[in-house]
Amino acid sequence: MQDLILNKSREDWHKDFPLIKDLEEEKEFIWFNPKLLSQNDASKSIPLNPQDIQDAADRLDRFHPYISKVFPQTEKSNGQIESPIIEIKHIKDALSNLVGQELPGRLFMKADSELPISGSIKARGGIYEVLKFAETIAMREGILDLDDNYTKLDNEEFKRIFARYTILVGSTGNLGLSIGIMGAQLGFKVVVHMSADAKQWKKELLRSKGVSVIEHEGDYGKAVEEGRNSAAADEYSYFIDDENSKDLFLGYSVAGQRLKIQLKEKNIIVDEEHPLFVYLPCGVGGGPGGVAFGLKECFGDNVHCFFAEPTQSACMFLGMYTGLHDSISVQDFGIANKTCADGLAVGRPSAFVGQLMDLLLSGVYTVTDNNLYRYLTLMKDKEDIELEPSALAGLPGITHILKNGAKYISTHGLEPHMKNATHIMWATGGSMVPQEVRDHDYQIGQRLNLDQ
Repeated sequence: MQDLILNKSREDWHKDFPLIKDLEEEKEFIWFNPKLLSQNDASKSIPLNPQDIQDAADRLDRFHPYISKVFPQTEKSNGQIESPIIEIKHIKDALSNLVGQELPGRLFMKADSELPISGSIKARGGIYEVLKFAETIAMREGILDLDDNYTKLDNEEFKRIFARYTILVGSTGNLGLSIGIMGAQLGFKVVVHMSADAKQWKKELLRSKGVSVIEHEGDYGKAVEEGRNSAAADEYSYFIDDENSKDLFLGYSVAGQRLKIQLKEKNIIVDEEHPLFVYLPCGVGGGPGGVAFGLKECFGDNVHCFFAEPTQSACMFLGMYTGLHDSISVQDFGIANKTCADGLAVGRPSAFVGQLMDLLLSGVYTVTDNNLYRYLTLMKDKEDIELEPSALAGLPGITHILKNGAKYISTHGLEPHMKNATHIMWATGGSMVPQEVRDHDYQIGQRLNLDQ
């Protein structure tokens, strides 16, 4: 890729792709995807379908009794790993004051920060892939049938068999937590290769669960590469590939079905006259991509999905904008990929996800680290909700759409319906953050708000 950069002048890059200049200057912007198709047309070109999502949902259902037994915090939900949806009126009013204009519609937070077991959106995909791997082994060994009560997995026979295997993953933090906690509970050996961006408390928590943590000086891409190489050398090693895993992706996609039920319970209509906008923080792309795929299968053209990325790590934007996907990285343009949003600190996107999103994603916007901290403090002050910085990336989506999305709104015939719109920021993590770290992040945002 470096040769490609060198063979094309910076001026030509800026001429062909003007937003790259804004990216280099770490400016916030929103990009609307010109390849977006109707759901009917897009689905013809996508190698996954609603039955794939249903298969994942059914597998999770089979594991509910086991999860309820070994993780008592899930007893009330009968072993379902799910998060609430919360209307955040006070923060919406605060955003309206910040941008100096009315923000029609309602604003909600999907609190994946409160997902049980590992406290982030990664509990969806990461835990699902570990469960599928365990089910596959147990059935191959002839000790589990589809119609069994899966609580039987919580015994020494299963743990002895699972202990033969090592699960490996490369992670900036949250994916490692979900895989490490569930994998260790089942009896697997788990090795998490962590990038330099990963928070120390996440490494310590994993080690306390008996998980091996290998630290790398490089970024996320280096951690994934090392994990992949280690797994290739051992037939009893299983690598969970955050960049390319279909199983991770489908685990996340079940969120669409779950959200549809929650919105119905709240009497929130989603149809042509009541559009739904969803803002998803994005790192390598698997989590937000899977959720967006699930949402589009449930709501079709009535849902508009946007990814949110730090200005330092807008890799999915860059890959989709240029059409080069994982053949290009933010580092190719001199961007350091350094951000307080550790879960989003990825310089090169997943081609698997980017190519799937080419026809489904409405767009991508960027947010600075300073604003992530400001929003974090504002969320605590206005709603008494504590999140980690990366989870706040979804918050300004509503302001981007209503300030800068006039052409998109007009093109999709949404102008008469924006007052009926539902906006959802997907809060991807935060409940497991130690209180001293929360307080530190809050104080940074407080100082930045005072300096404005």
